Amino acid sequence: MHVLALDTTTRSGSVAIVGDDRVLFERSGDPSRSHAERLPEDVLNALAAANLPTGAIDFFAVASGPGSFTGLRIGIATIQGLAVVHRKRVVPVSALRALAQAGGATLAEGTIVGAWMDAHRHDVYSALYRVCRAEPFHLERLAELDPPAVDTPAATLARWLDSGQLPSHIVGDGAVKYLQELTDRAQPVAPPPLASVIARIAVRLARAGEAVDPAGLQPVYVRRPDAEIARDARLRRDL
Repeated sequence: MHVLALDTTTRSGSVAIVGDDRVLFERSGDPSRSHAERLPEDVLNALAAANLPTGAIDFFAVASGPGSFTGLRIGIATIQGLAVVHRKRVVPVSALRALAQAGGATLAEGTIVGAWMDAHRHDVYSALYRVCRAEPFHLERLAELDPPAVDTPAATLARWLDSGQLPSHIVGDGAVKYLQELTDRAQPVAPPPLASVIARIAVRLARAGEAVDPAGLQPVYVRRPDAEIARDARLRRDL
């Protein structure tokens, strides 16, 4: 089974091809270029490096969010286009779960691991998981303790502390950016390229019947887009 996966939740993002749970190709993108500029070339380069035609891809996978609104839309549209042309299905994967899967791959059962993505405005997108007795990247590997949310690092830590579920590790660019706010409470873990992790999770989701028609693919923003907030503010002023 061959999977082509994209992560466009961050400026660099990544593309990967996985075959039979083996990473055939993975590369981070050039952050000096937009996703719209480089994605077609990145996908073609990935297929050439893996020596595969696009038609050999069994299904496509993509990070469904949270992350950059523009990046998410471009990544999802790219995957939808590929899937429609080749009549294949798509698997959306949470970027937060992918971060926790990557960071928790070598952690012991029972360890609590968090995921923090930089949401800007001094906020982080966050989620919290417990490592379970299952192989890395399997769906049963993580049990969700706190669902995806957006808040300040301090408020997120306080919420987890109040629940008695403070993680030993927090994975993601948000953990690196707000290192000083973690103090000695949790170990920050720099995020790896996520596309291959997304692909490996997607294999399990596809086997569980979680692949969707390309038209059914929707981004998970967590935070409302600025355009919606501005629209609602205008409507309130007009009342």
